[in-house]
Amino acid sequence: MAKASATIEIPATADQVWQLIGGFNSLPDWLPFIAKSELGEGGRVRHLETGDGTVIVERLQTFDDKARTYTYSIDQGPFPVTDYLAKVQVREVAGKQMTQVEWSGSFTPAGVTDAEAVELFSGVYSGGLDALKVNFPG
Repeated sequence: MAKASATIEIPATADQVWQLIGGFNSLPDWLPFIAKSELGEGGRVRHLETGDGTVIVERLQTFDDKARTYTYSIDQGPFPVTDYLAKVQVREVAGKQMTQVEWSGSFTPAGVTDAEAVELFSGVYSGGLDALKVNFPG
């Protein structure tokens, strides 16, 4: 099983950041390459569409509003992996008016090397977090 992650510090409170990214249907609000998100199965599944029309279906696995974290898996998508499980975590940075956001995942590469799959998701996570930070210019 391969793993990838990215972390960023954002000049805002954890509550402000969680308000934007904590909703399972909120990706189009802060992630530019996700054009559309529709919830199904009582809010447990999100059907995403990218700007080029690619469809990704993700399933919410755990959600903890108080701890500001959730995990999700991919049911359908263009990625060369199986057994995908990702986590989004928002934490206050003690003593600063900053928030740390971590986006991480584990997966089994399928048809690509571990290094290629790690590079792919590291890029997705770090690019996504960079896009998130733009919403909080500080």
